[in-house]
Amino acid sequence: MEVGIVGLPNVGKSTTFNVLTKTAGAQVANYEFCTIEPNVGIVAVPDPRLDFLFKVYNDGKTTYVPATFKFVDIAGLVKGASKGEGLGNKFLANIREVDTIAHVVRVFTDANVIRTKGKLDPIGDIETIETELMLADLDVVSKGYTKIERTAKSGNDKDALLKYEILKKVKEALEKGLPANAAGLTKEEKPHVKELGLMTLKPMLYVLNTDEDKIQDFDKHFPELVAYIKKRNAEYVVISAKIEGEMMELGEKEREEYLKELGFEYKGFDEFIQHAYRLLDLITFLTAGAQEVRAWPIKRGSTAVEAAGKIHSDIQRGFIKADIMKFEEFKNVKDEVKMKDMGLLRSEGREYIMQDGDMVHFKFNV
Repeated sequence: MEVGIVGLPNVGKSTTFNVLTKTAGAQVANYEFCTIEPNVGIVAVPDPRLDFLFKVYNDGKTTYVPATFKFVDIAGLVKGASKGEGLGNKFLANIREVDTIAHVVRVFTDANVIRTKGKLDPIGDIETIETELMLADLDVVSKGYTKIERTAKSGNDKDALLKYEILKKVKEALEKGLPANAAGLTKEEKPHVKELGLMTLKPMLYVLNTDEDKIQDFDKHFPELVAYIKKRNAEYVVISAKIEGEMMELGEKEREEYLKELGFEYKGFDEFIQHAYRLLDLITFLTAGAQEVRAWPIKRGSTAVEAAGKIHSDIQRGFIKADIMKFEEFKNVKDEVKMKDMGLLRSEGREYIMQDGDMVHFKFNV
């Protein structure tokens, strides 16, 4: 599963990517298009539950394996990208491949960092990018609509007629200046347009990169921006790439002191990662033992046998049952035998729907 980091040039995309992946792998420079090819990084998902299990099970040799997913740093977009301006075609091709979008928005003031359009204008920046995405989507949908129209209207192909009606709904929304996700497609209709890679149908997380003195009470500093995002029923996180960049240079104790000196609770990138994880519609199940404690990401709604396949195909193939404990119950007991004696360990079959925080032992035979 992949999250694409997008935004106008010089909004802090590559700095954000570097901090997320704890690397300096993406080139950071004060000029447009410094990221030419998409950088891909594997990001660990912060999970206090796994930290707790590690403390319980760790015998000095226990391996700690968090859930992970991919972030892709994509080249900066400019107005006209839908028509091939700048690196528009490359940008759009890359973003069509990701599962969700993290839109980094500049809400920081720094005279030393060039801004393409002059003064700070986060709402205008959001609209620039989303207009380009909608125009590009409209072009793709219109071509598909025209291609299938004749077949659909002949009345001899029910599948073509269904797809035609779906494309018509999306086309009409885009023509009104609305994203594809405002077309009201049902869960059953969405698969019919999946191959188009519609960018405005993907979940969107706004990443508001601001000055460190504006993080606290951000909504009071930028009420219009917050209202604009909430009106769209969208999610957002407030970060400071500058704070995170400085913390990357510090040791653990120095970071703790630095955060104390800020004078407020800074959630920053941990919250960013957790939001992105939820937008991918992922949940986590846990396995724990003396050898390893591990968090496994799976799609919400996955069955026990599907979860077993996440670990190994042999476990899925020879699935017998899944012994499951709830983490929230286990954290108070801290002992598997006691959990069983208390009736808090349940055996579930193949069709059991996995829940976030399930601790699992799979029984199988091959």
